Amino acid sequence: MGDTGALAIGGALGTIAILLKTEFLLLIAGAVFAAETLSVLIQTTTYKVRKRRYEKNTADAHKVFRMAPLHHHFEKTRLGRAAGVMRFYILGVLSAMIALATLKVR
Repeated sequence: MGDTGALAIGGALGTIAILLKTEFLLLIAGAVFAAETLSVLIQTTTYKVRKRRYEKNTADAHKVFRMAPLHHHFEKTRLGRAAGVMRFYILGVLSAMIALATLKVR
């Protein structure tokens, strides 16, 4: 799809969520994407703080995740790519079902 298409779909979903006043449900439905974003924020913030406070070698040795986006972290473990993708699919479907179950229809 590429960045342009993904940004357009994300913008459309965000706009629809704002119009329907269901912003929190969008966060629940996109829990996997939110976790991916938070993992990058946590990794970069802690790395910069440790690099500033200590030195680069210490910051490199004490990372929170093995690799910044969460799916790459799980690829680096013994889990492997196929099992990681399947688990992210399952989590995505579960979070979407939870969001639909909590949706109020007027």
